[in-house]
Amino acid sequence: MSSVNKVILIGNVGADPEVRYLDRGVAIATFNLATTERGYTMQNGTQVPDVTEWHSVVLWRNLAEWAQQNLRKSMKIYVEGKLKTRSWEKDGQIRRKTEVIAENVQILYRPEQYRRADGLQVNNEAEEAAAAADSAQEEPIQEQRGGFFNNIF
Repeated sequence: MSSVNKVILIGNVGADPEVRYLDRGVAIATFNLATTERGYTMQNGTQVPDVTEWHSVVLWRNLAEWAQQNLRKSMKIYVEGKLKTRSWEKDGQIRRKTEVIAENVQILYRPEQYRRADGLQVNNEAEEAAAAADSAQEEPIQEQRGGFFNNIF
């Protein structure tokens, strides 16, 4: 039986992508992506806080150049790819880092400061859902676990 190495993340870009070029002109972009599991209040009144996980994302070639032009800090994006762990030695210790090697990236929401300046509307259903979710009062997470895309935007 074969195996599967597939990652799907929806989260916020932590900083503008850093792009560098290898010897043969191959572009590589890196940035961190934050995913947050919403906190909630238990039935006994105990507050469980939000939990944020940070992911290192790597993009290659044309996708890296696209990211340099289009991705900015705080944008909500969809990332699809695979996990890869690399290791190296530094100061006599072996270090490891697990990264998401992105194969597909889509912008789901752009904050106002990143909207297009040419006047063309960039609003879509995902952005409208995000705006509605931000303005709506949050309910406890126990009641929101019904569907996969609940509480994403």
